[in-house]
Formats: sequence, C-alpha cells, structure tokens
Amino acid sequence: MMSAGQSGEDNNRLTSSLSTPKNTLKVGCWIVRTMYQTGRTAQVVNEMKRYNIDILGISECRWTKTGKMKLTSGETILYSRRNDGNHRNDVAIILSKDATKCLDEWTPINDRIITARFWSKYIKTTVIQVYSPTNEADADDKNIFVEQLQAVMQRTSKHDLLVLLGDWNTKIGAMQYGEEGTVGRHGVICERNDNDDRFVEICGIINMAITTTMFPHKEIHKLSWTSPDGSYQNQIDHVAINSKFKRSFARR
Repeated sequence: MMSAGQSGEDNNRLTSSLSTPKNTLKVGCWIVRTMYQTGRTAQVVNEMKRYNIDILGISECRWTKTGKMKLTSGETILYSRRNDGNHRNDVAIILSKDATKCLDEWTPINDRIITARFWSKYIKTTVIQVYSPTNEADADDKNIFVEQLQAVMQRTSKHDLLVLLGDWNTKIGAMQYGEEGTVGRHGVICERNDNDDRFVEICGIINMAITTTMFPHKEIHKLSWTSPDGSYQNQIDHVAINSKFKRSFARR
C-alpha cells in the first residue's frame, strides 16, 4: 500500500509523456457497483483493455482499503475507501501500462474523491474521479462533498489539463441561458434537480466544459446508468475539462 500523495515511482525518472500534441488519450468513467466480488476486477480491466482506455475512473468499487496495486498484466489501480470498513461507495482510478509510466503523484481524499497527476513535457494532467451523493442525500453530506471537491480543485495547478470525471448523480439536459461554454446542446433530455444545478454551477465558476453534453449521439449511446431493476436509464456520469482545452476533446 502506498501513502497518500506518493506515486510509488522515482519521479526523477519519469520520461514518458501522457499528453502530447500527437497522441490520443482515452479517458472513461464507469459505475461498476462492486469490485469486491472474486473475478470482478479482472473483468473490469479486460473491458478497459478491449476499449483501449488509458485512464478509467471507477465509482462504487466497494473495497475496504486505500492503496495502490499493480496487476501482473501491467495495469495499476489507485483506490480510496470509507473509514468505517463498510463495502459502500469508494472510488478508484485504473491506469493502462502506458499511463502508469507517467504517474507523478496521487492522493486518496476519501470514499468519494481521488486524484492522480500525470507527467508530460508538454502539459501535466490532473484527473479527479468522484462519486457524488445522490439528490436524495442529506443536505449536509452534499455540502461537505462540494466543499471537499472545491478544496481539491483549488490545490490543482492552474497550468494543468484538469479532467473531472465520475458518477455525479446529475442529469444535465440541454443548455440553459447563461451556460454557454459550460453545457453543450446534446445532453439527455430531462428536468434538473438540486444536484444538477450544483454541478453546473461548480463547472461554471471554475471555467470547466461538461464535454459529455457537447457531442451529438443517439440517445441510447448517451445513457450511462440503468436502474437496478432495469426499468429506466439516464446519463449521470460526466466528464468535464478546462474550457480552454475543450476543442482537443472528442467523444468516441
């Protein structure tokens, strides 16, 4: 297990660049409901490799420890857990073999937020994976989550390419008046609630673009979550990046 803020690598030897003008960096975020079951981790990693994903944010991994694990296949898993040992919530970031070579540092904040920073001779990249409380959660819990997230973002270098991703438990829908540059025109049609407005407000304040609302796709390809009983679906996972970099982003 690695301590918070450590990469486990000799940072002076980092020579591989994660972000370059010519390469395509593939980033994703999945709700897996659990990685505690036997064989579940291997299943998730195999799917990640099948889609050629470089950095994969995980919500609801439900492990009971915080640490860093390198798999025999070469991928690395960074994970952050609850303090009470319950198999609930928890977040992780899975790195491909190439992304592992660029890992500069990482910090497990709590069971809802984890960060990783990657080296590049062009521009460093900070990834923040989150698992937001639901709209029905206690107001204090939601406020604490927002405060913790804002504190993490304030500590992030202003020069980094910042990527926010994860299960935000938010339905953004279509762009509303005054949201130009933050929300796109291609979100899943819905009515917003308190969680939705909070997320959009945060992104607007720090000048982030919610890229998952900015590309035309069939509705079925935008949906990222299915209810446990299979009765309905929605788009509650989102990726946001610094607005100045949004033209370099493409949804696949």
